[in-house]
Amino acid sequence: MTDTVLTVPLYRLAHGRTGDKGNRSNISVIAWHPALWEVLVDQVTEQAVARQFAARQPSRVTRHLLPNLHAMNFVLDDVLDGGVNDALNLDSHGKALSFLLLDISVQVPAALAQYLAGTH
Repeated sequence: MTDTVLTVPLYRLAHGRTGDKGNRSNISVIAWHPALWEVLVDQVTEQAVARQFAARQPSRVTRHLLPNLHAMNFVLDDVLDGGVNDALNLDSHGKALSFLLLDISVQVPAALAQYLAGTH
């Protein structure tokens, strides 16, 4: 018998924070609950993030795991249209980029549904 799996956006599992330096953005993903950590590690990979940001054409995506915090930090190079001083982008700091990342679809075992945001 297979376990039931839910497909939900990442924001149901985690929240995020975004920062910038030059033409580089860093986005932290922090699990709402420790029980969701392994799902995040398995599915929110460098490759998944690079696919989500394909339109911004990052030259590199690096993931740093912070298991004691149940968090991870992604560094995306060359995604801010040249950086704050060079970009004509309305969001030259990239503060909204965490929302783009948190929209990734994630497969979650139904047994973990109680830990998802928005289920109470």
